[in-house]
Amino acid sequence: MNNSRRSFIKKSAFGVAGMTIGGMGMSAASYSRIKGANDRLNVALVGLGRRLGAFIEPIALKESNVQLLYLCDVMEKQRQNAASRFADAIDYTPALEVDVRRIYDDNRVDAIIDGTPDHWHGPGTCYAVQAGKHVYVEKPCSHNPREGELMIEFQKKYGKVIQMGNQQRSSHQSIEIVNEIHNGAIGVPYKAIAFYSNARGPVPVPVKAPPPEGLDWDLFQGPAPRQDYMHDTWNYNWHWYGWTWGTAETGNNAVHELDIARWALQVDFPERVEVAAGKFHFPDDGWTMYDTMDATWWFPGNKIIKWDGKSRNAHNTYGGGRGTIIFGSDGSVFVDRAGYKLFDRRGSLVRERSTGDDEGGTALGGGGNISTMHVVNFFNSIRGTEAPKSPIDEGVKSTLLGHLANIATRIGKGFDVNCNNGQALDRDALKLWSREYEPGWEPKL
Repeated sequence: MNNSRRSFIKKSAFGVAGMTIGGMGMSAASYSRIKGANDRLNVALVGLGRRLGAFIEPIALKESNVQLLYLCDVMEKQRQNAASRFADAIDYTPALEVDVRRIYDDNRVDAIIDGTPDHWHGPGTCYAVQAGKHVYVEKPCSHNPREGELMIEFQKKYGKVIQMGNQQRSSHQSIEIVNEIHNGAIGVPYKAIAFYSNARGPVPVPVKAPPPEGLDWDLFQGPAPRQDYMHDTWNYNWHWYGWTWGTAETGNNAVHELDIARWALQVDFPERVEVAAGKFHFPDDGWTMYDTMDATWWFPGNKIIKWDGKSRNAHNTYGGGRGTIIFGSDGSVFVDRAGYKLFDRRGSLVRERSTGDDEGGTALGGGGNISTMHVVNFFNSIRGTEAPKSPIDEGVKSTLLGHLANIATRIGKGFDVNCNNGQALDRDALKLWSREYEPGWEPKL
């Protein structure tokens, strides 16, 4: 078997000829396998790590009317754990699979939920829609800006629903207050501060080691260039061990809050980005990325978004571990996954709403109410009964803000941006616009 992912894609999906269905950009041909809003969807869950719990309830709900065909992960113990957890929620047994390419080849699969590491998100989504699948992809939706551009191109060509897992877009309270902001609740919004404060501890210094038992290291790397395994890489610390797999904290958590800021301010692409970032904690540990970042993006219309990211200092700067504050000419709003608080211009509380949700805060989480709503929205978007709460073109814009900040950090300077399309206007920045891929794994239209 050829190791290239393209050997698994024997024919491209259904194309986009013919009329579109339900305003979703979905062709009649690609929709023909779904014969009505109440028909069952066959899904595969790929990547069974810390976000596993977010998908059990929406898949198991009778109202979702989905059949879980596959549980897929490159680590054997995660496949076994997922099978055990789903056994308590569903009355059938999905197949366990190590190689996602076999899922691409299975024509029974309608949709893939992608909970893999960052370096798989963009390519994996492209491979999946090319093979005829709809995709729910966790944030950040891409590893670099070019992958975001490709995802939009693939969506347009193949007409599949692609939704990013920025689940706060499905929070009723967030939708309510953002709509009120748009309707003038705080006057003219002009600034947003997105923030995250956590107390992550030291991580091991990576040393060359055999891959852990049960791990397919080659498939973990997937689209990334091959390298020797280093101790503790696969289990979450890939986030902090260089740029091969991860996108640092800005990709890991900032995208959630930056998305709310951009949504509230109704802005798309910035005109400029400036960043101050560094590693300030546990100087001798294995963490190779920045752990602290202050970033600012300037947008047309004299609007700005600021990011205050503290991965390893949990000082409660803003009244919560994570969230977004939106300032307007007549007031302000504090919004997070727990709800919102609306203030007048003098800082007096006007109204507050609580979600009663169970997935706020900064602890490593496995889902909750808004994740369930977001995944169910994805299922219904495939059926054409709802519009996606976070279509990929919106997800790409919010993810791009994180990429721009990361690039500014890596090249050591801020730079101007084309506010019409998000392209960096800096030669050094453009050198990091894409990445090197393992030969044969490049996503190509």
